[in-house]
Amino acid sequence: MVGYDPKPDGRNNTRFQVAVAGSVSGFVTRALISPFDVIKIRFQLQHERLSRRDPNAKYHGILQAIRQILQEEGPTAFWKGHIPAQILSIGYGAVQFLSFEMLTELVHRGSVYDAREFSVHFMCGGLSACMATLTVHPVDVLRTRFAAQGEPKVYNTLRHAVGTMYRNEGPLVFYKGLTPTLIAIFPYAGLQFSCYSSLKHMYEWAMPAEGKKNENLKNLLCGSGAGVISKTLTYPLDLFKKRLQVGGFEHARAAFGQVRKYKGLVDCTKQVLQEEGTLGFFKGLSPSLLKAALSTGFMFFWYEFFCNVFHCMNKTTSQH
Repeated sequence: MVGYDPKPDGRNNTRFQVAVAGSVSGFVTRALISPFDVIKIRFQLQHERLSRRDPNAKYHGILQAIRQILQEEGPTAFWKGHIPAQILSIGYGAVQFLSFEMLTELVHRGSVYDAREFSVHFMCGGLSACMATLTVHPVDVLRTRFAAQGEPKVYNTLRHAVGTMYRNEGPLVFYKGLTPTLIAIFPYAGLQFSCYSSLKHMYEWAMPAEGKKNENLKNLLCGSGAGVISKTLTYPLDLFKKRLQVGGFEHARAAFGQVRKYKGLVDCTKQVLQEEGTLGFFKGLSPSLLKAALSTGFMFFWYEFFCNVFHCMNKTTSQH
């Protein structure tokens, strides 16, 4: 299971092993879902409607966006910003899962609550994600800038991007969009962890005995379901975050259509509502849900897989 397991026969890995499992899980997942992330960001940053009826819209569907990006930028465009994205995923995965394991253990040892309850997983999942976000947010801003830029490129390398952004916009540029990120990530991650645990219980209750033997399939399906639920409920804040992160970067967005400047989260919300309507809050939801299902499913799948590997190694070592 994900989180502290108080049972005597529970899987208790070292903190280093938990961090490594979280890191590797983040690395593998990021490599697999990067194309969906690039499409999602392009959709989120487009001010025009995602519709064929809007002649100014650059993108209006997932398949059309794939063809357009391939034609204009080549297949490598789907891994734009992949290096900062991998740094983000490795660091984020390590901090998030390690924090979650430690927080659930703290709840078990220091309170009357069951560490496996929905509310405990929600709170610990949200707090662990906030800790991870504060650690890696500058890398997330870099990833968004790389994924958002068109041709010709504004930033050629990671070092060039860091230097240019620091000189032109100051050190606070690396924490642009932090407020909506923290507001969104707490319920999003909280729902990820709590829904994952609840869906696993439902799976075990609903599936016949022979279907319960495939733990890997259960982890993948329950993780995917948790990703879809959590992403749908918190999506607008993710869109606001992306719009704010590219503030001051408008010149590189000209090739993608209209650009806007926002004074902050409230102003961004007002402008999106006035100019794009309520549906504007859910631009890019389709690729985002696909990405959320795959990324959350893979995240829990690979984390549980590597934790089980470490657990088997620990048992083998203790027997010798």
